[in-house]
Amino acid sequence: MTMHRVPYYSQWESADLVPEFITGARSAADDPLWQKSGAGSREEYAFWAPRMCGMACLRMALDFWGHPVPPSVPLLHEALAAGAYVRTGETTVKGLIYAPFADWVTHRWGLHAEPRPELAAEEIDAEVARGNLLLLSVHKTIRTLDPAPAGRGGHLVLAVGSGPRGVMLHNPSGLPGRSQEFHTVPWTDLDRFYAGRGVVLGTTAQGAS
Repeated sequence: MTMHRVPYYSQWESADLVPEFITGARSAADDPLWQKSGAGSREEYAFWAPRMCGMACLRMALDFWGHPVPPSVPLLHEALAAGAYVRTGETTVKGLIYAPFADWVTHRWGLHAEPRPELAAEEIDAEVARGNLLLLSVHKTIRTLDPAPAGRGGHLVLAVGSGPRGVMLHNPSGLPGRSQEFHTVPWTDLDRFYAGRGVVLGTTAQGAS
C-alpha cells in the first residue's frame, strides 16, 4: 500500500469530542477549543464547523506540503471570497464548489488542484501512487461503514493512501480511535458511499510530491 504521512485535522477543534458533536449531545458552540478556529464568536464557529470538511482536508494537505496552515474560519472566509462556497441565506450554504476551489488553491498556494466531476474509484490508487492527495465526496456514514447509507456524497474526506485492501482516509468527522485518521475502507465498501467525484491535489501538474 502507498501511504502518505499526512497530519490529521478535524473540522471541529476538539477532535476527541466529535462523537458528541455529530449526535447533538454537545453543541459545537460548547467546543472548549472553539477560539483556535479563528472565529469571531461561538455562534460563528458553531455555524461553520459542521460545514468545514473541505477546509479540514485542505489544511491537512497544506501541512503535508509544508505550507503555513491558517485557522479554519479565516480560511473558510477566503474560500467564500473565492466562490468555493456560496452562502444563500441565513442557514444555507452551497459548496464545496470544485472549480473555484481548485482555482483558488492553485493561485493561493501554487499547488496543482484538478476538479474531477467524474473520478472512478479505480483511478484513486494511481493518483495516490503519483504522490497526490484526493478530496473524495462520500456519505458521512462512511465513518462507521453503516451498511445502509442514505446516499452517496455530501461529505469530503482526504485519501492519503491506497492499495489492494482499499483506500486509506483522513475523515474530518471521523470517530476518534476508529475512523479519523489512516482509516482503511475496503474497495467493496467504498462504492456504497462514494459519489464518484472529487478534487486531485498535488505539488505539480503530474502530482509528484
